[in-house]
Amino acid sequence: MSNIFEESKTRAFIKNEGVDYNTTVTTQELPLEDFAENLQIDVISLNDEDITFDVKGIDPAFANALRRIFISEIPTMAIEKVNMWQNTSVIPDEVLAHRMGLVPIKVDPRLFEVKGKNEDHNENNCVQFNLHIKCTRKNTPEAQNRENDILPENDEALFNHASVYTSDMKWVPIGTQEEKFKNTPIRPVYEDILLSKMRPGQEIEMELMCEKGVGKTHAKWSPVSTAYYRLLPDIALKEEISGEEAQELKSKCPMNVFDIEDTGKLFVKNSRVCTTCRECIRDEKFVDKIKLAKVKNHFEFTVESVGMYKPEEIVTEGIKILKEKVKCWKNTMKGMEEDEE
Repeated sequence: MSNIFEESKTRAFIKNEGVDYNTTVTTQELPLEDFAENLQIDVISLNDEDITFDVKGIDPAFANALRRIFISEIPTMAIEKVNMWQNTSVIPDEVLAHRMGLVPIKVDPRLFEVKGKNEDHNENNCVQFNLHIKCTRKNTPEAQNRENDILPENDEALFNHASVYTSDMKWVPIGTQEEKFKNTPIRPVYEDILLSKMRPGQEIEMELMCEKGVGKTHAKWSPVSTAYYRLLPDIALKEEISGEEAQELKSKCPMNVFDIEDTGKLFVKNSRVCTTCRECIRDEKFVDKIKLAKVKNHFEFTVESVGMYKPEEIVTEGIKILKEKVKCWKNTMKGMEEDEE
């Protein structure tokens, strides 16, 4: 990795006293060991749907590379081929097929291979679902009265399968998949996604083939609903603020960044929640009393998972892909140096 940047100049991006962030420095001044020593990752919050974590000691290019990898380069399984045998619903075939492709599938894509261009579907590169639903009337007087057909709030009371959900998709194991996934059956991530509305006599029958892919090919393969970062806000008081001014300034901030001590002095309670709305400095009397800035090498990442991966797995997989890219470029640069010699 040091060979890549050995003769190039790069913006200073490690937290180091005396470094001017508006100048460039060479890697002799910023050894790789210093970068590794200053790099720090802290998890701020984590649940089943999203993760927020801090990365300290990197520059925007590094942060943006991670963000782009999270969105477009981590492989997942998604519906790629739809065999439409019957569709008499109001949704056109191509619209319904596209809608099916966006259904997130709960299966570990690391257990599958990418399907070759001329390769047939098999248990190692494909997951199959069938969907066959027909809407019928219930055997009640209200259901037999056709005047009630136009009332959507009575759908479930009058008809069978008036709404088609992802829970109606049935997994069809191929080869040894049933044994392989007996403890974690393959299914849609969410079983309550509405696919279509139907009326008596309408029918949908299709075969769905899931393949492995990445988000840069199509958004349906992206493992995240969103992935973004921001520079951590850096807020400080240039002078003491107390009394009525402290109360006024505290009330101006919609995010409650400031609070007041028992002595009546204002202090910065939580700069992390600041959205940089600048309400605190719109009044001219506070402009020179507050410093609003960003920590240049401290990024706050938020990654929301669609459900194929756990949020922390997306981060781990993204870092693995970034490492492979670095290795690739390192070997490329090494080969170029050998050719020059």
